[in-house]
Amino acid sequence: MNILSIGGSDPSAGAGIQSDIKTFSNHNVYGFTVVTAITSQNTKNVTSIEPVSTKSLKTQLDSILSDFQVDAIKIGMVYNSQIIKVINSKLQRVKVPIIVDPIIKSTTGAILLKKNAQRDYKKMIIPLADIITPNRYEAKVLSGLSNASKSAKKIQSIGAKCVIITGATSSNGKISDFVLEEKKEYVISGKKIPIKNHGSGCNYSASIAVSLAKGKTIQNAVKIAKNYVYQSIKHSKKIGKGVNITHKNISSEVKELSDSINYFKQIKNIYKVIPECQTNFVFAKKNPKSVMDVLGISGRLVKSGKEVLTAGEIVYGGSQHVGTAVIQVSKKFPEIRSSLNIKYDPKIISNAKKSNFTVLNYDRSKEPKKLKQKENSSISWGISNCLNSKPPDIIYHKGDIGKEPMILIFGNKPSEIMQKVSKLRLAH
Repeated sequence: MNILSIGGSDPSAGAGIQSDIKTFSNHNVYGFTVVTAITSQNTKNVTSIEPVSTKSLKTQLDSILSDFQVDAIKIGMVYNSQIIKVINSKLQRVKVPIIVDPIIKSTTGAILLKKNAQRDYKKMIIPLADIITPNRYEAKVLSGLSNASKSAKKIQSIGAKCVIITGATSSNGKISDFVLEEKKEYVISGKKIPIKNHGSGCNYSASIAVSLAKGKTIQNAVKIAKNYVYQSIKHSKKIGKGVNITHKNISSEVKELSDSINYFKQIKNIYKVIPECQTNFVFAKKNPKSVMDVLGISGRLVKSGKEVLTAGEIVYGGSQHVGTAVIQVSKKFPEIRSSLNIKYDPKIISNAKKSNFTVLNYDRSKEPKKLKQKENSSISWGISNCLNSKPPDIIYHKGDIGKEPMILIFGNKPSEIMQKVSKLRLAH
């Protein structure tokens, strides 16, 4: 998945295209960049702005749009009317989600959109927006109105399909965003961290661009973005002598699981082993006590034609079934912290035995009736009843009435699971 960021260059990497690249990477998508202006700035101030020539901007856009699949576009700093007109002419016919982050003034107070360009901005940039994400100040500049609802409706009337006013209200340790979609309006709130920072607006709009590219609803996109921004402010760093720069820590566990998920998805014909209930891939903390100690995909790996897509984010508590399975195994074998579920196939079991894997199984039809009625108890019962003296590579069952047969692959970490998957030749 590829996303294009069109905006200013910030050498401090706190905002602008450099910040967007970090956000895209943290969301596990590839980022392209087109530079509209080169700024000289740090955590204290902006000392100069040099807009690129219209020729340079046109050739940058052409180089990306002529060669690559672009799944969403984010527009940030545009600075002047010449840049606005080029972007408008190049993107009018582009059929991917466009997210506009109206960059009018920097955190340190520098003007990043010329006053004499505001009219062209309203006429040529706002109508491109599937979503526009102004803060309260930017919304007032664009609409002339202070009230969030009225301001959003005015901006929508200019041409944006959806308007999200970030930080529309703030009270009792909460900060709320006002969302005006085409046919509904609502507020989404989150925790507020009183840290003056550089980059949170870019983080927010870039995260939303990722979610839209992945086909998520606007409401889900906003929730994901708010959480991402909260984490990036919470972990912000005082690198320079001025305001903090937002920063999102990606743990080694998340990266390990994410890399293995991507590897799994790229295996030829892997869609053939995705069961009806779909697939999850998990990685637990040491000695996990509950599924909240287990990383998993919040929506699972799903089959779409001959492709496998990630439907959701990698989060703790993302999997009940596979998460419970790895917890149960780790109680007896603490080194086992990862698991993946796939469709039951006798050939896979045969390959596993030929590869000298430790293969165990249990009979779901023998499960006590009381446990069958209790949610999420079947997996614990089945695994605890089949474990022996050796840590399992595979545990399977052949299903029961209304229960799909399943194979679970276990390992010390996700990369070890992928080594076992390679040996099993799953999708050949």
